[in-house]
Amino acid sequence: MNPADLPPLTLNRDGDGQFLLPADMLAERFGWPVRMLQDYMRRGLVASRVERGEGEDDGRWRLSVRCGNRRWQAVVEADGRVSGQKIEIVPPAAVKSRL
Repeated sequence: MNPADLPPLTLNRDGDGQFLLPADMLAERFGWPVRMLQDYMRRGLVASRVERGEGEDDGRWRLSVRCGNRRWQAVVEADGRVSGQKIEIVPPAAVKSRL
């Protein structure tokens, strides 16, 4: 999916200030049915990361969600508005060898 084709997005937060990422929104970005994403989540195959901006990026966050070889990243403004997002195909995580 081309990021330019994605609809505008505003994210909400829960009572603790954590971003809420609806399964239907993520599934759409990955190009999957919601059931497929939910299955991956139940199996522990979805990883996410939140990075808080510093310096000139203070008040912004970068959210990353990875499942398999796909990663969705978004830059979120203080008001919850997503100002940029992309979907990437990424190589599998490196496997650590045991010597």
